[in-house]
Amino acid sequence: MKMKKIYLACLSLLMTAGLVKVNAQSPISYGVKAELNMSNFFLSDLDNYSSRMKAGPNLGGFMKIDLHENFAIQPELSFFYRTSKIKKEGAKNDNFEQWGMQIPIYAIGQTNLGNGRFYGGVGPFVGLGFDAKRKIKNADNIDLYKKVDGDKEMNRWDFGFGALLGYELNNKFQINAAYQVGVINQLDRLKDDAKLRSQVVSLGLGYRF
Repeated sequence: MKMKKIYLACLSLLMTAGLVKVNAQSPISYGVKAELNMSNFFLSDLDNYSSRMKAGPNLGGFMKIDLHENFAIQPELSFFYRTSKIKKEGAKNDNFEQWGMQIPIYAIGQTNLGNGRFYGGVGPFVGLGFDAKRKIKNADNIDLYKKVDGDKEMNRWDFGFGALLGYELNNKFQINAAYQVGVINQLDRLKDDAKLRSQVVSLGLGYRF
């Protein structure tokens, strides 16, 4: 039993030393991004409706933790404005507008290529809507986060998964593209009858300090 405890203690020390060494050799850098997003929704059990993409901006920053020459973890913080068209068959189009923020965390694979570095990653994201409206022509806007009889039209929270591709030049300027899809039903009041899931495509520029 005593030898077992000594063995476990030595193993713990070795693991701790290894982690310290990894952390000491893992440079952390920061960067900023400006992107153009195109967003809409996947609709289920809403046969008379369709959702079409429109454009909006993303602004934010990221932290890159290089764990290895070819592997890194990259958490990001992004503030977004999204728009899309909600069309009902036989009726005029409505505009959907949303302000919010999201935090994706990507596991990045990277390799030197040409005059820079190519990278790609996948990972989850969590999003929070600050404000969302459905704009109806010649009618009052509908606040989708306002409670009516205890229910809202939409949930503020979103969760899903994304993929990231990019290229960083030797001067640390980046070109990147991302795709994200939500897995949470965004509907609240009609959640038992239908589903609304987010979809976003982004293209942008970045700079890593």
